[in-house]
Amino acid sequence: METSLLYSLSGLVVGFLVGLTGVGGGSLMTPILVLLFGVHPVSAVATDLIYAAITKAAGTAAHHYSRAINWRITALLAAGSVPASLITLILVATSSRSDPAFASAIKLALGYALLITAVLILLRKQLMGHFHRLAPEEGFAAPEEDNPHRLQVPLTIVTGAVLGTLVSLTSVGAGALGVTALLALYPRLSTHRIVATDIAHAVPLTLVSGIGYWFMGEVNFPMLGALLTGSIPGILLGSWLQPKTPDGLLRTLLAIILIIVGLRLVWP
Repeated sequence: METSLLYSLSGLVVGFLVGLTGVGGGSLMTPILVLLFGVHPVSAVATDLIYAAITKAAGTAAHHYSRAINWRITALLAAGSVPASLITLILVATSSRSDPAFASAIKLALGYALLITAVLILLRKQLMGHFHRLAPEEGFAAPEEDNPHRLQVPLTIVTGAVLGTLVSLTSVGAGALGVTALLALYPRLSTHRIVATDIAHAVPLTLVSGIGYWFMGEVNFPMLGALLTGSIPGILLGSWLQPKTPDGLLRTLLAIILIIVGLRLVWP
């Protein structure tokens, strides 16, 4: 019971920060499970993937209602991410997950993913301005539904494949990395639509990956339930306070936390 309460409290804190900053829970939840609770990295990733699929499904429904999602881009990303996720899951399933070396490799990948995420959070405004300045009058700037640049389709699929591999291994990457890649590929698309599209793509990716780990027996459902119990009210509270809170300060503090945690995982 005491452990379940601690899981719920962790879910509350993570949900609150996600509501405030919009940064995916995988960047926060998986490191907490690994470092604070001593959960095996594979089990932490597996449980967090199901957690992300459930929470982001709710976000997708809200964005779909407001017509913010570009489903064509979502489908292109999924065309790369789902096969890549399945291949990654096969490799994980055929590996010796109880081997300490395998657990160390997952922690290392998670640490570097957190460090990259932190850098992208810190540079988000600069990157957005840079991509918008470089957007040409034609080609990548054209409406992607009507006249896509010849490179947009393959690059979007490749982006999905990279995200599929990274998310399946670490549960991190669908948020900050996905948004940054889409900003580069579709610089004339509004940030709101890019974020909505990225969230929508995260649902099939995390669901496929999570189900794969479920079949491997790595998902801890009691822990998942406790995390969701705390995270749902946390997200609601954070979302309510978000307009009243300085965005720059929050993102800077979050990035510093991710750097500290990432370094802790890379250099224990």
